Amino acid sequence: MQYDVIVVGGGHAGCEAALATAKKGHKTLLITGRIENIATMPCNPSIGGSAKGIVVREIDALGGMMGKVADKSLLQIKMLNYAKGPAVRALRAQADKVTYPKEMLKVLKNQKNLEIKESIVEDLIIDNNKVVGVTTESSEKIYSKIVILTTGTYLKSDILIGDTRKREGPHGERPSNHLSDNLKKYGFRIIRLKTGTPQRIAKDSIDFSKTKIEKGDSVYHTFSFDDKPTYKIENQIPCHLIYTTPLTHKIILDNLNKSSMYGGLNDITGIGPRYCPSIEDKIVRFKDKEKHQLFLEPESLYYDDIYLQGFSTSMPKDVQEQMVHSLPGLEHAKINKYAYAIEYDAIYPTQLKRSLETKVIENLFTAGQINGTSGYEEAACQGLIAGINASLKLENKEPLILGRNEAYTGVLIDDLVTKGVRDPYRLLTSRAEYRLLLRHDNADLRLREYGYQVGLIDEEKHNKLLDKINKIEELKRKLKSVKITPNDNEILIKLDSAPIKDGYSLYELLKRPEITYEKLVNNNLINFNYSDEIIEQVELNIKYEGYIKKAEKEALKLINLENKIIPENIDYNKITNLASEAKQKLSEVRPTSIGQAIRISGVNPADISILSIYLKKEYNK
Repeated sequence: MQYDVIVVGGGHAGCEAALATAKKGHKTLLITGRIENIATMPCNPSIGGSAKGIVVREIDALGGMMGKVADKSLLQIKMLNYAKGPAVRALRAQADKVTYPKEMLKVLKNQKNLEIKESIVEDLIIDNNKVVGVTTESSEKIYSKIVILTTGTYLKSDILIGDTRKREGPHGERPSNHLSDNLKKYGFRIIRLKTGTPQRIAKDSIDFSKTKIEKGDSVYHTFSFDDKPTYKIENQIPCHLIYTTPLTHKIILDNLNKSSMYGGLNDITGIGPRYCPSIEDKIVRFKDKEKHQLFLEPESLYYDDIYLQGFSTSMPKDVQEQMVHSLPGLEHAKINKYAYAIEYDAIYPTQLKRSLETKVIENLFTAGQINGTSGYEEAACQGLIAGINASLKLENKEPLILGRNEAYTGVLIDDLVTKGVRDPYRLLTSRAEYRLLLRHDNADLRLREYGYQVGLIDEEKHNKLLDKINKIEELKRKLKSVKITPNDNEILIKLDSAPIKDGYSLYELLKRPEITYEKLVNNNLINFNYSDEIIEQVELNIKYEGYIKKAEKEALKLINLENKIIPENIDYNKITNLASEAKQKLSEVRPTSIGQAIRISGVNPADISILSIYLKKEYNK
């Protein structure tokens, strides 16, 4: 059987990749170990979070599905960091672990040009350094023009608890035991990474009176720009907050040598996530902290497991019992599922182009945790970009490369392919230099046009975008044209705002921090009829206009550097006076521009100057 695209792996990256290529009209096969585990959430029962929630909005803006499915399956939703300003605001939803995969599978099964096959891929079929298909564990050969690997944590995965190691996936599935070895044989650099998950606690064994309740927001939210909320605010399921105790810390320190990571196993080579460490890592690394916060999060309406967020560990089961019972409200808790660490193979991501096609084998794309990332959202955005670019390659079109000033997705991919990883990569707002430009509220304005151009956003949604843009500009013009006079000073004084001596436009007035659009409406200074979405966009752009212009000016410098192209065939060893480390790093990453070269660790400003002079002399660039 011949396909245009084979997607290997049915996690969040695989779902987005397969849907993207199939929607584009390319005959696609999604191969996964177990169909019932498609789009499952083996770790946290949530979608979104700091930076990650913005990524989900970007996925939706480009035409992906994660946001829409999350909206249909949420138990609770909150806007994080609201008081800290628009640059860091992001949605986080507790997602139902039963409903989410069920809804995503429904989408996959209803998608034209997409087939799903249950099997494990153990090898690639390579012809003249191009991938032309895959070989399954049963030695079946399936051919395609492009292959996208989205294998998650299933490459030679081991479950680690105490001094035990078991070769299996997160749900006890059989992993792929030979694919990573074969990738190594083809020339890939393979690394070993580790992540973990905490205990699941029986709800009826928790004393919630000793916890602090954490409710969802009292206003409606959606990840998707297209769908209306389907939940009721009053029906949201609460989370609960607790803290570790001195006894918790003592139990962990007394048993540290029993943790897989701290002596329980001597053959661990995988490196764990720096920004989502195990509880024993937290206790050891942050000895000055008297307590660490933990969240009790519901997993589903269909069963009563509570996820103990922040308490991942690889301690033996008997020690886990002591640890859990040392927590307030969990003194008599029943553990339905013990915490574990999982170690797995991944490829070192500097072996990728920014399109997510590999440099080692043509027509082979990779996305998700195989590229060294952690998190459902990081995986999904990579899957979508890989699917888009696989389709564009089939259509002989240029790939979609998102800039660091355009999307968190662009930041993530650029970080991976330029800097590589030491531990599982997690998106943070601090990673984005232009985060004021990459806000939750403007993801559609930034990216929906790209979604339309690549064919994942239809005409109706595109017209809706154009209408939104027109209304934003229209409201700005109206606010500039309407002026108040000193006769209105009484209103300004009532609003604790300085009086004026001359005419003042409402546009300028809104730049004052104490003045809001709502206050202008309440005091009859405005009677325009616009949606909350338009008003929010206009008000944010006015209030942060100076900062936004500054960020755009800085981003323009980046764009100019990105436009200074470095030829693919350049031989860095021929550049005299270039430092040895710079030659090695530049040859490994093969940056496509001066802008990307600047971001490579080990390449200093002097190296960039020498490279720029060489390009001007040899290539007139």
